[in-house]
Amino acid sequence: MDNATAPAMGTPLIKPSTTSHPLYVDIVVACRTVHDPEIPVNIYDLGLIYTIEINDENHVEIAMSLTAPGCPVAGDMPGWVADAVLMVPGVRTANVSLVWEPQWGMDMMSDEARLELGFM
Repeated sequence: MDNATAPAMGTPLIKPSTTSHPLYVDIVVACRTVHDPEIPVNIYDLGLIYTIEINDENHVEIAMSLTAPGCPVAGDMPGWVADAVLMVPGVRTANVSLVWEPQWGMDMMSDEARLELGFM
């Protein structure tokens, strides 16, 4: 990566989530209901949900990744996440985007996911 495309110093690779919004915890709970069919752990604890942004009108934007670009459910999983989030009372809209930067890695998994998968 050259200096023209490198992120500015101090710029996080993953945009921070709107954790102070009253719907944030319920949206995380909804994301935890979605599982990758090939891995017996929910996508939130796998670290696939990068950012949850919620604006003042309760519109939700989620940036997520997959364990690999060739994931067989790549076309379906964003819809599964949006459907789950739309079930949260108060959420008006949910838009889920797939992102590939930064690339997902096993270090993004929660301790619970690592334990469940036998990595701890």
